[in-house]
Amino acid sequence: MAGGLPQNLAGEFNVPAESEFSNMNWDQIAGQWKQLKGAVKEKFGKLTDDDLNQIAGRREQFVGKIQERYGIAREEAQKRVDEWLNAHATEAQHAGRGPSSMNR
Repeated sequence: MAGGLPQNLAGEFNVPAESEFSNMNWDQIAGQWKQLKGAVKEKFGKLTDDDLNQIAGRREQFVGKIQERYGIAREEAQKRVDEWLNAHATEAQHAGRGPSSMNR
């Protein structure tokens, strides 16, 4: 269950599933946004530099820009952003840049 809700309802209330954000949270993303912009642009090539500056590590803006640039439903945009975050957090953790090393 995510946030106290069954997983099948979590998406309806924009509550991430348990596996999502377990390695990294959006406060950390916002704090590292300048360093992450390159990785975001590599994955989401339709985003412009202006888009990345407007997003500034904020999840809702990120999802909105993905939705707009790729012409997809909000739920699909959220899924893609969450998948990127989970993959990026896993890569960062394996490279020693994960949240556990950031808190030292």
